[in-house]
Amino acid sequence: MLTAEQVIHYAAPDNLLQDRVILITGAGDGIGKAAALACAKAGATVILAGRTVAKLEQVFDQILELNTAEPVIYPIDLEGAKQDDYHQLAVALDNQFGRLDALLLNAGILGQRTPLNNYRQDVWDKVLKVNVSAQFQMTQALMPVLEKSTDASVVFTTSSVGKVGRAFWGAYGVSKFAVEGMVQTWAAELEGLGNVRINAINPGATRTNMRAQAYPAENPNSLKSAEEIMPAYLYLLGSDSSEVNGQSINAQNR
Repeated sequence: MLTAEQVIHYAAPDNLLQDRVILITGAGDGIGKAAALACAKAGATVILAGRTVAKLEQVFDQILELNTAEPVIYPIDLEGAKQDDYHQLAVALDNQFGRLDALLLNAGILGQRTPLNNYRQDVWDKVLKVNVSAQFQMTQALMPVLEKSTDASVVFTTSSVGKVGRAFWGAYGVSKFAVEGMVQTWAAELEGLGNVRINAINPGATRTNMRAQAYPAENPNSLKSAEEIMPAYLYLLGSDSSEVNGQSINAQNR
């Protein structure tokens, strides 16, 4: 396993993800879009999952311009999706590709920035559904397809507010604590049993719409772009991290 600093500055080999099939949630913009483009450039066939088809189509077109493997669009709304929807996704992937080599669970929502005493129940339920329950349901449903890969990587998205509790982060902070626990539990259960590994990645302070929503007074130009933090993502999604399991990795120093 690389050191934390080596992960941040990881130089992906050419064709690192050649012939790998990778599903990315929230692929329509922000970090998900950057990851989709980076994976395509590294040779992967990317399944673009998200709720806004128009955004997914834009990313689809950008990947086509790279003259790499043609991506696949798979619209899905994590807030409304049921167990059967994830089962249908698994069947579709199995029928088309026969396996899934990596799953990047990037999609998430912020919810309210307010004291827990004032937190709205409906917002709480929505954040926990999208950020925790949907992540669990999708991963569980896709596990049989992941197990057909000789080297499968599942990457959840965490946050610094999911490691040490901070005031006013509400359901979002709680959801990221849950993700950390889910990754550790699932990784321990899979350790030494097959070819699937599970880790978490903390993107850190990145120039995204969610960051702007959380810190409206912050100068976005002081932050790294989503493209600049891709080395850590490529490391976890590729075979160089095949021995890494149950870890929570930072994509940058801040």
